[in-house]
Amino acid sequence: MAAPTKEYELTIDGHTLSITNPYKPLWPDAEVTKLDYIRYLLIVAKPMLAYAKDRLLTVIRYPHGITDKHFYQKNTPEYAPAWIQTHTWENVRYALCNNEATLIWMANQAALEWHVSFHLAKNEIPTELVFDLDPSTDDFSVVIQSAMLVKELLDELHLPSYVKTSGSSGLQIYVPIELRYTFEQTRQVGFFLASYLVSKHPELLTIERMVKNRGSKLYIDYLQHWRGKTLPAPYSPRAKEKATVSTPLKWEEVPHIHPTAFTIHTVPERLQTLGDLFSPVSSPHSRVSLDSVLSFLQSR
Repeated sequence: MAAPTKEYELTIDGHTLSITNPYKPLWPDAEVTKLDYIRYLLIVAKPMLAYAKDRLLTVIRYPHGITDKHFYQKNTPEYAPAWIQTHTWENVRYALCNNEATLIWMANQAALEWHVSFHLAKNEIPTELVFDLDPSTDDFSVVIQSAMLVKELLDELHLPSYVKTSGSSGLQIYVPIELRYTFEQTRQVGFFLASYLVSKHPELLTIERMVKNRGSKLYIDYLQHWRGKTLPAPYSPRAKEKATVSTPLKWEEVPHIHPTAFTIHTVPERLQTLGDLFSPVSSPHSRVSLDSVLSFLQSR
């Protein structure tokens, strides 16, 4: 029996890419090899890029899989192909996650997590208001309860919201907004809404930044939403044992889910069945005004 090939070649977007060590286990316990991972990325590339395109990209690389050492990569390596699009922001030459070839080239470099900015590279205008729900315990029911409280408040303010798993232990809620606000303004709104929820549910929620001071409360992180900061892109895998994925959800699913159900193995079929649930976040037709909330805050 012939030994398995040690290298594959793919032609994507007109570029021929060599896939080295295709059978290297990247998520050993989940039985995901580099080739499995690349197949996954090719399936989710279109919806993932629909959001991530033209944003500052930070990847987390695990050269020998998730059980070994890792490092964050913001600067595009000097040896990267010239066709990878980049943008220099604050003296960092970021790669832009703009096409399938870029995804696959970086995946071959064992980039396993894809974190993108809240603004496009060309400007510093936030494209949405975001709340990152970060639990202090393993009890996911607390995350579900908190997410539904956030949604209830956003509904009362007539602000549409879209939710995804973080791929780790929390949920992330996005409100697509008109492209004319500053991060200072979105932070005012984020602080006001998070503080209001904490005042109503002090036993459950906190905006305390220090982990040691949170106790068992869920942290509503509105501070992460800032220029140059990042969250995982939709459909980005995470370096977790089960090969979990940051997965868009329907709100009606939220009370019944656990993030470990959404993995490199399960998300492709889900995407085929439900389509891209995150697509409204990037649609110009979904963007809403924050003027009424900001006016209220200015009048206080």
